[in-house]
Amino acid sequence: MATVTDPITLALRVAAILERHGISYALGGSLASSMFGEPRGTIDIDMAIRLEHQQFNDLVDTLGIEFYVPAEAAQQAIEQGTSFNLIDEAGLKVDLFVLGDSPLDRRQIEHRRRVMVQEDPPQHLWVTAPAEQVLRKLEWYQAGGQVSERQWRDVVGILRTQGSTLDRADLTQTAASMGLGALLDAALKDAEPST
Repeated sequence: MATVTDPITLALRVAAILERHGISYALGGSLASSMFGEPRGTIDIDMAIRLEHQQFNDLVDTLGIEFYVPAEAAQQAIEQGTSFNLIDEAGLKVDLFVLGDSPLDRRQIEHRRRVMVQEDPPQHLWVTAPAEQVLRKLEWYQAGGQVSERQWRDVVGILRTQGSTLDRADLTQTAASMGLGALLDAALKDAEPST
């Protein structure tokens, strides 16, 4: 197969395999936040997946045809609800995050959006919805000691760009239930237009 350098093309390749196996996914991370917030260059590809134990072996076998898959790390990820990566022939990496049953994990799949990422021919990806991206990035920001300017900029960019399309009451209530209420308030303040 030809060398792939475009992250969207690589995400589409992985998505096609996941869909063939009946695995629900949602693109996340910087690539997703660029779709709903302020665009920024990235080659990072993060995908959240809902993977059942009985799907694991067939999926890893199929992925192994096109990607290097560290099988032990993949097995550990499904057992512990963590992540593993795929590496393509050009050395590009896709991180697959195995979702558990937390409210945010469920929301990430339930609220995902189908986005056209190429027009000719039409190609679509399931992408984490803006509100869930905000919550997930705030969660990562908090877990990382609240020092990642990039995560914070992504959150503020989504809030600023999406504005009134977000269900502010639901977002606020969910953030509070996750212990992220104060961070969301600060991000909303940063997202307000400067006067």
